[in-house]
Amino acid sequence: MGEVLEFVSKYFGYFLSGAGITVMIAFFTVIFAVIFGILLALMKLSTNKLLRGISSTFVEIVRGTPLLVQLYILYYGLPMLGFELPQIDAFGTNLTDFASVILALTINSTAYVAEIIRGGIQSIDKGQMEAARSLGLNYKMAMRYIIIPQAIKTILPSLGNEFITVIKESAIISVVGIHELMFNARVASGATYKIFTPYIMAAVMYFVLTFGLSKLLGVAERRMKVSD
Repeated sequence: MGEVLEFVSKYFGYFLSGAGITVMIAFFTVIFAVIFGILLALMKLSTNKLLRGISSTFVEIVRGTPLLVQLYILYYGLPMLGFELPQIDAFGTNLTDFASVILALTINSTAYVAEIIRGGIQSIDKGQMEAARSLGLNYKMAMRYIIIPQAIKTILPSLGNEFITVIKESAIISVVGIHELMFNARVASGATYKIFTPYIMAAVMYFVLTFGLSKLLGVAERRMKVSD
C-alpha cells in the first residue's frame, strides 16, 4: 500500500497533465464532430442525390474502417501531402501531429454523430416542418429554429454516449506519441517497472472524466425537459 501511495504522490501531476491533454483533444473533437455531423445529416436528408451519395459514402467508409487505420493514414499521410503547421512544441508534440490526431478522431466521430442527428431529425413529426413553412419560414430557417433544436433534445443521451466514447477512444492516439493520459501511463510504467499501478491509475482517471461528463449531461437533459 505504501508503494502505491508513493507512486500516486510522485506521478499524480504527470497523470493529471495527460488527462488535461485528453480532455482538450476530446473537446475539440466533439465541437468539430457536431458541426460536421449536422452538415452531413442535412446532406443525407437532402433531395439532391449527389449530396446524399457523398454523405452516405463518407459514413459507410468511416464506419467500415478501424479508427487506428484512419489515425495512421492521417498522421503519416498529411505530412506527405505537404500539410505542415509551424513546428511549435505543443503539449509534448508539434502542431502538425496534434492537428492530425484531432482530425482523425473528428472524422471518425462525425460519421456516428451524423447518423445520430439524422435519426433525431427524422423522429420529429413532419407537422412541425409544415407548421413552420406555413408561418413563412423557409426550409433553412425551419431546420435551424424549429427542427434541429427539438432533435437535439431527443438525441442528447445518444450524443452524450458518443462524447464519452471519444474520451475513451482517445487512448488510441498514444500509439503515435501524443502525451495524453494513456501515453503518460505507459511512460510511468516503463520508468518504474510497474505494470499494474500506472494503468489502474489511468483507469481511475478515465472513469472520473467519463462519470463526471455523464452527470453533467444528465443535468443538461433534465433542464431541457423542464424547459419543455
